[in-house]
Amino acid sequence: MRGMCPHCEKETDLQRLRATEAVAVRGVSIDVDVEYLKCDTCGAEFENTRESSSLAQAYQEYRRLNRMLQPEDIRAWRKTLGLTQRELSDLLGWGAVTLSRYENGALQDEAHEKTLRLAMDPHNLSALIAATPNALSGEKQDRLLARLKAEEAATCTFDRLAEKWLSDYAPDELSGYRRLDLRRLFNAILFFCQDGQLKTKLNKLLFYLDFKHFKEHTISVTGARYIHLQYGPVPDNFDYFFAELERRGALEMIEEAYGEYTGFKCVARTAPDLAVFDESELTVLNSIVDHFRDYGSKAIMEVSHAETAYRSTRDRETISYAYAETLSI
Repeated sequence: MRGMCPHCEKETDLQRLRATEAVAVRGVSIDVDVEYLKCDTCGAEFENTRESSSLAQAYQEYRRLNRMLQPEDIRAWRKTLGLTQRELSDLLGWGAVTLSRYENGALQDEAHEKTLRLAMDPHNLSALIAATPNALSGEKQDRLLARLKAEEAATCTFDRLAEKWLSDYAPDELSGYRRLDLRRLFNAILFFCQDGQLKTKLNKLLFYLDFKHFKEHTISVTGARYIHLQYGPVPDNFDYFFAELERRGALEMIEEAYGEYTGFKCVARTAPDLAVFDESELTVLNSIVDHFRDYGSKAIMEVSHAETAYRSTRDRETISYAYAETLSI
């Protein structure tokens, strides 16, 4: 190929060379494939800046490994909301250039990553808009608030009083940075119970679903909080969720004897609505079923007891999703 050499400052033939380069990002060595160009005139080698730079590639891989938002994720979310960079920056309380830098490839710090994740929840973004009324014009504010209200309402199948009784909490590290989404939770239960599932095992499948998805994508599937109980981690208020599905006729709880013990087998009576899940959620749902297909309740309980998330918490304590990075699967 022909091009300008920055060393001899001549237009000449350039050779394409590829190499693996180790780039340090926040103390972590990231291997990236880099294309170099070699000048046929002076023999100098230099990075092909028309391709992705080694630092940009390293940042992208670092974000992937640490399950952080990529620049295109941030940009697409902002544009979906119909906000300019200035408007979103004002809502987040950031400087004028910070958001622009992140959208153009700069590596966000941990605090800003969490701020973005929290702001992506309709409930939290509505609160930010209310707290910064001058960030948007009146017309745009009204339009966006109406949209966020509709999105928030769509995530809940109970009335507000029931929701408050269950867990009217903001998305945080204890909920996997998602507000409780009963559509996803109920349909995950129905998905796992299509062929019948013992309640003890079902609770563990839900735990592994949410924590594995958080491990890979930094957000839970259902927004459920999990607590440490004797037989392993379980969704907080799990009995109420099962009872509500049973009341609707979507789930049947069958009491069965297992030796000297009795237990409940949960059988779905309606098919799950898989349209509520995105591609990554469906992938993890299927992987959990495949992984634990041959596990009985006792076996999956023993596996869950060995998880750092369980060993590092006490009876009835809420389990932080921060432990997801140590999950065994």
